[in-house]
Amino acid sequence: MDIVNITSIDDSRVAAYAHLTERQLRSKLEPEKGIFIAESPKVIARALDAGMHAESFLMERRWLDEAAPLVAQAEEIVGMPLPVYTGERDELSKLTGFTLTRGVLCAMRRPALPSVEALLADARRVAVLEGIVDHTNVGAAFRSAAALNVDAILVTPTCCDPLYRRAVRVSMGTVFQVPWTRIGVTPADWPEDGIARLRALGFKTAAFALEDRSISLADPVLNNCEKLALVFGTEGDGLAPATIAACDYTVKIPMAHGVDSLNVAAATAVAFWQLCEHE
Repeated sequence: MDIVNITSIDDSRVAAYAHLTERQLRSKLEPEKGIFIAESPKVIARALDAGMHAESFLMERRWLDEAAPLVAQAEEIVGMPLPVYTGERDELSKLTGFTLTRGVLCAMRRPALPSVEALLADARRVAVLEGIVDHTNVGAAFRSAAALNVDAILVTPTCCDPLYRRAVRVSMGTVFQVPWTRIGVTPADWPEDGIARLRALGFKTAAFALEDRSISLADPVLNNCEKLALVFGTEGDGLAPATIAACDYTVKIPMAHGVDSLNVAAATAVAFWQLCEHE
Protein backbone atom coordinates (compact mmCIF):
# COMPACT_ATOMS: atom_id res chain seq x y z
CA MET A 1 0.00 0.00 0.00
CA ASP A 2 1.03 3.58 -0.70
CA ILE A 3 0.78 4.74 2.93
CA VAL A 4 0.89 8.49 3.49
CA ASN A 5 1.15 9.80 7.04
CA ILE A 6 -1.00 12.86 7.72
CA THR A 7 0.13 15.21 10.47
CA SER A 8 -1.90 18.33 9.68
CA ILE A 9 -5.60 18.84 9.08
CA ASP A 10 -4.61 21.48 6.52
CA ASP A 11 -2.90 18.99 4.23
CA SER A 12 -4.44 19.65 0.79
CA ARG A 13 -4.19 15.98 -0.16
CA VAL A 14 -7.01 15.12 2.24
CA ALA A 15 -9.27 18.09 1.43
CA ALA A 16 -11.99 15.71 0.26
CA TYR A 17 -12.27 14.32 3.78
CA ALA A 18 -12.10 17.61 5.63
CA HIS A 19 -12.78 20.97 4.09
CA LEU A 20 -15.20 20.47 1.24
CA THR A 21 -18.99 20.51 1.47
CA GLU A 22 -21.07 17.85 -0.25
CA ARG A 23 -21.85 20.29 -3.06
CA GLN A 24 -18.14 20.92 -3.58
CA LEU A 25 -17.44 17.20 -3.53
CA ARG A 26 -19.96 16.76 -6.32
CA SER A 27 -18.59 19.49 -8.53
CA LYS A 28 -15.07 20.70 -7.76
CA LEU A 29 -12.70 17.81 -7.12
CA GLU A 30 -13.75 15.94 -10.22
CA PRO A 31 -15.59 18.48 -12.42
CA GLU A 32 -17.01 15.88 -14.79
CA LYS A 33 -18.50 13.52 -12.22
CA GLY A 34 -17.57 14.61 -8.71
CA ILE A 35 -16.75 12.29 -5.83
CA PHE A 36 -18.46 10.90 -2.77
CA ILE A 37 -17.22 9.51 0.55
CA ALA A 38 -17.93 5.90 1.54
CA GLU A 39 -17.56 5.02 5.21
CA SER A 40 -16.86 1.62 6.86
CA PRO A 41 -15.35 -1.56 5.39
CA LYS A 42 -18.76 -3.12 4.64
CA VAL A 43 -20.01 -0.10 2.71
CA ILE A 44 -16.73 0.28 0.83
CA ALA A 45 -16.75 -3.42 -0.06
CA ARG A 46 -20.26 -3.13 -1.53
CA ALA A 47 -19.22 -0.08 -3.51
CA LEU A 48 -16.19 -1.88 -4.92
CA ASP A 49 -18.25 -4.97 -5.72
CA ALA A 50 -20.50 -2.66 -7.75
CA GLY A 51 -17.47 -1.42 -9.68
CA MET A 52 -17.06 1.99 -8.08
CA HIS A 53 -13.68 3.67 -8.69
CA ALA A 54 -11.78 4.68 -5.56
CA GLU A 55 -9.47 7.70 -5.47
CA SER A 56 -7.95 7.35 -2.00
CA PHE A 57 -8.44 5.93 1.51
CA LEU A 58 -8.29 7.50 4.96
CA MET A 59 -7.96 5.33 8.07
CA GLU A 60 -6.36 4.96 11.47
CA ARG A 61 -3.11 3.02 11.48
CA ARG A 62 -4.66 0.13 13.39
CA TRP A 63 -6.94 -0.56 10.39
CA LEU A 64 -4.15 -0.90 7.82
CA ASP A 65 -3.87 -4.68 7.93
CA GLU A 66 -7.61 -5.33 7.99
CA ALA A 67 -8.26 -2.89 5.15
CA ALA A 68 -5.45 -4.23 2.93
CA PRO A 69 -7.79 -6.50 0.87
CA LEU A 70 -10.12 -3.56 0.20
CA VAL A 71 -7.24 -1.41 -0.98
CA ALA A 72 -5.99 -4.23 -3.20
CA GLN A 73 -9.46 -4.67 -4.72
CA ALA A 74 -9.78 -0.93 -5.33
CA GLU A 75 -6.36 -0.79 -6.98
CA GLU A 76 -7.22 -3.70 -9.23
CA ILE A 77 -10.35 -1.87 -10.43
CA VAL A 78 -8.52 1.37 -11.29
CA GLY A 79 -5.30 -0.31 -12.38
CA MET A 80 -2.97 1.84 -10.31
CA PRO A 81 -1.72 2.34 -6.72
CA LEU A 82 -3.94 4.46 -4.50
CA PRO A 83 -2.84 6.68 -1.60
CA VAL A 84 -3.81 5.44 1.85
CA TYR A 85 -3.78 8.41 4.21
CA THR A 86 -3.35 7.54 7.86
CA GLY A 87 -2.63 9.11 11.21
CA GLU A 88 -3.49 9.03 14.88
CA ARG A 89 -7.11 8.78 15.98
CA ASP A 90 -7.24 12.27 17.52
CA GLU A 91 -5.76 13.95 14.47
CA LEU A 92 -8.12 12.17 12.08
CA SER A 93 -11.06 13.17 14.26
CA LYS A 94 -10.01 16.80 13.93
CA LEU A 95 -9.66 16.33 10.19
CA THR A 96 -13.06 14.76 9.53
CA GLY A 97 -15.01 16.40 12.34
CA PHE A 98 -16.08 13.07 13.80
CA THR A 99 -14.52 9.99 15.36
CA LEU A 100 -13.82 7.23 12.85
CA THR A 101 -15.82 4.63 14.75
CA ARG A 102 -15.93 2.45 11.64
CA GLY A 103 -12.27 2.99 10.95
CA VAL A 104 -12.05 3.52 7.19
CA LEU A 105 -13.17 6.19 4.70
CA CYS A 106 -12.80 6.05 0.94
CA ALA A 107 -13.14 8.85 -1.61
CA MET A 108 -14.76 7.48 -4.77
CA ARG A 109 -15.69 8.84 -8.16
CA ARG A 110 -19.37 9.43 -8.74
CA PRO A 111 -20.75 7.13 -11.42
CA ALA A 112 -22.60 8.58 -14.40
CA LEU A 113 -26.33 8.15 -13.82
CA PRO A 114 -28.39 6.31 -16.45
CA SER A 115 -31.42 7.81 -18.15
CA VAL A 116 -34.82 7.02 -16.68
CA GLU A 117 -35.69 5.08 -19.81
CA ALA A 118 -32.57 2.90 -19.65
CA LEU A 119 -32.96 2.31 -15.92
CA LEU A 120 -36.58 1.15 -16.19
CA ALA A 121 -36.27 -0.94 -19.35
CA ASP A 122 -36.86 -4.21 -17.48
CA ALA A 123 -38.33 -2.89 -14.22
CA ARG A 124 -41.76 -3.75 -12.81
CA ARG A 125 -41.70 -2.18 -9.33
CA VAL A 126 -40.14 1.25 -8.90
CA ALA A 127 -39.99 3.68 -5.98
CA VAL A 128 -40.05 7.45 -6.49
CA LEU A 129 -38.73 9.63 -3.66
CA GLU A 130 -40.16 13.15 -3.92
CA GLY A 131 -38.34 15.93 -2.13
CA ILE A 132 -37.14 13.85 0.83
CA VAL A 133 -34.67 16.03 2.72
CA ASP A 134 -33.48 13.69 5.48
CA HIS A 135 -30.49 11.62 4.34
CA THR A 136 -31.27 8.99 6.96
CA ASN A 137 -34.69 8.37 5.41
CA VAL A 138 -33.22 8.14 1.92
CA GLY A 139 -30.63 5.62 3.10
CA ALA A 140 -33.26 3.58 4.94
CA ALA A 141 -35.52 3.55 1.87
CA PHE A 142 -32.66 2.17 -0.24
CA ARG A 143 -31.98 -0.53 2.33
CA SER A 144 -35.64 -1.58 2.33
CA ALA A 145 -35.71 -1.49 -1.46
CA ALA A 146 -32.72 -3.82 -1.67
CA ALA A 147 -34.15 -6.21 0.92
CA LEU A 148 -37.66 -6.32 -0.55
CA ASN A 149 -36.97 -6.59 -4.29
CA VAL A 150 -37.64 -3.10 -5.63
CA ASP A 151 -36.24 -2.98 -9.16
CA ALA A 152 -35.15 0.66 -9.16
CA ILE A 153 -35.43 4.00 -7.37
CA LEU A 154 -36.03 7.40 -8.91
CA VAL A 155 -35.25 10.54 -6.92
CA THR A 156 -36.86 13.84 -7.88
CA PRO A 157 -34.78 17.00 -8.42
CA THR A 158 -35.57 18.25 -4.89
CA CYS A 159 -34.73 14.97 -3.14
CA CYS A 160 -31.44 14.85 -1.23
CA ASP A 161 -28.43 13.00 -2.57
CA PRO A 162 -28.36 9.19 -2.14
CA LEU A 163 -24.54 9.35 -2.24
CA TYR A 164 -24.29 11.76 0.68
CA ARG A 165 -22.06 10.12 3.31
CA ARG A 166 -24.83 9.61 5.89
CA ALA A 167 -27.29 8.25 3.33
CA VAL A 168 -24.69 5.77 2.08
CA ARG A 169 -23.88 4.67 5.63
CA VAL A 170 -27.52 4.23 6.72
CA SER A 171 -28.23 2.25 3.56
CA MET A 172 -25.37 -0.11 4.51
CA GLY A 173 -24.07 0.30 0.98
CA THR A 174 -27.30 -0.77 -0.72
CA VAL A 175 -27.23 2.48 -2.71
CA PHE A 176 -24.72 0.56 -4.83
CA GLN A 177 -27.02 -2.44 -5.22
CA VAL A 178 -30.35 -0.82 -6.12
CA PRO A 179 -30.26 0.85 -9.55
CA TRP A 180 -31.25 4.51 -9.33
CA THR A 181 -31.23 7.83 -11.13
CA ARG A 182 -32.77 11.29 -10.98
CA ILE A 183 -36.05 11.90 -12.76
CA GLY A 184 -35.54 15.43 -14.03
CA VAL A 185 -32.91 18.11 -13.53
CA THR A 186 -34.86 21.07 -12.17
CA PRO A 187 -37.92 21.25 -9.87
CA ALA A 188 -40.02 22.12 -12.92
CA ASP A 189 -39.37 18.61 -14.32
CA TRP A 190 -41.56 17.02 -11.62
CA PRO A 191 -44.34 15.99 -11.24
CA GLU A 192 -46.04 16.65 -14.57
CA ASP A 193 -43.20 15.80 -16.93
CA GLY A 194 -41.86 13.03 -14.72
CA ILE A 195 -45.16 11.21 -14.39
CA ALA A 196 -45.70 11.58 -18.14
CA ARG A 197 -42.34 9.82 -18.68
CA LEU A 198 -43.41 7.00 -16.38
CA ARG A 199 -46.73 6.61 -18.21
CA ALA A 200 -44.92 6.51 -21.56
CA LEU A 201 -42.90 3.58 -20.18
CA GLY A 202 -46.08 1.71 -19.23
CA PHE A 203 -46.12 2.46 -15.50
CA LYS A 204 -49.14 3.14 -13.34
CA THR A 205 -48.38 5.51 -10.48
CA ALA A 206 -49.49 5.14 -6.86
CA ALA A 207 -49.23 8.17 -4.55
CA PHE A 208 -48.89 7.33 -0.87
CA ALA A 209 -50.82 10.04 0.96
CA LEU A 210 -53.21 10.66 3.86
CA GLU A 211 -56.25 11.16 1.67
CA ASP A 212 -59.75 9.92 2.48
CA ARG A 213 -60.37 9.15 -1.18
CA SER A 214 -57.81 6.39 -1.42
CA ILE A 215 -57.54 2.67 -1.96
CA SER A 216 -56.17 0.06 0.40
CA LEU A 217 -52.59 -1.08 0.18
CA ALA A 218 -54.01 -4.60 -0.23
CA ASP A 219 -56.28 -3.64 -3.15
CA PRO A 220 -55.84 -6.20 -5.97
CA VAL A 221 -55.66 -3.39 -8.53
CA LEU A 222 -52.22 -2.50 -7.17
CA ASN A 223 -50.90 -6.02 -6.87
CA ASN A 224 -52.09 -6.84 -10.38
CA CYS A 225 -50.34 -3.91 -12.05
CA GLU A 226 -47.73 -5.13 -14.49
CA LYS A 227 -45.66 -2.00 -13.91
CA LEU A 228 -46.15 0.15 -10.83
CA ALA A 229 -44.31 3.21 -9.54
CA LEU A 230 -44.74 3.86 -5.80
CA VAL A 231 -44.45 7.58 -5.03
CA PHE A 232 -43.45 8.78 -1.54
CA GLY A 233 -43.31 12.35 -0.30
CA THR A 234 -41.15 14.46 1.93
CA GLU A 235 -41.18 14.39 5.70
CA GLY A 236 -43.97 16.40 7.32
CA ASP A 237 -45.83 17.75 4.30
CA GLY A 238 -45.89 14.53 2.29
CA LEU A 239 -46.54 14.56 -1.43
CA ALA A 240 -47.39 17.77 -3.23
CA PRO A 241 -51.10 18.10 -4.14
CA ALA A 242 -50.13 18.29 -7.83
CA THR A 243 -48.36 14.94 -7.53
CA ILE A 244 -51.32 13.26 -5.86
CA ALA A 245 -53.67 14.63 -8.52
CA ALA A 246 -51.43 13.43 -11.34
CA CYS A 247 -51.00 9.84 -10.08
CA ASP A 248 -53.31 7.01 -11.14
CA TYR A 249 -54.00 5.87 -7.58
CA THR A 250 -53.85 7.31 -4.09
CA VAL A 251 -52.92 4.77 -1.41
CA LYS A 252 -53.30 5.11 2.34
CA ILE A 253 -51.66 2.73 4.80
CA PRO A 254 -54.25 2.03 7.55
CA MET A 255 -53.25 3.31 10.99
CA ALA A 256 -54.37 2.27 14.49
CA HIS A 257 -54.39 3.88 17.96
CA GLY A 258 -54.81 7.39 16.60
CA VAL A 259 -51.43 7.42 14.83
CA ASP A 260 -51.75 9.63 11.76
CA SER A 261 -48.91 8.22 9.65
CA LEU A 262 -45.65 6.33 9.47
CA ASN A 263 -42.24 7.86 8.97
CA VAL A 264 -41.57 7.86 5.23
CA ALA A 265 -38.79 5.28 5.55
CA ALA A 266 -41.11 2.93 7.46
CA ALA A 267 -43.89 3.53 4.93
CA THR A 268 -41.61 2.50 2.06
CA ALA A 269 -40.80 -0.78 3.80
CA VAL A 270 -44.49 -1.60 4.38
CA ALA A 271 -45.37 -0.78 0.77
CA PHE A 272 -42.44 -2.73 -0.67
CA TRP A 273 -43.35 -5.80 1.38
CA GLN A 274 -46.95 -5.73 0.16
CA LEU A 275 -46.42 -4.90 -3.49
CA CYS A 276 -43.10 -6.43 -4.54
CA GLU A 277 -42.33 -10.06 -5.30
CA HIS A 278 -40.37 -12.00 -2.71
CA GLU A 279 -38.01 -14.91 -3.18
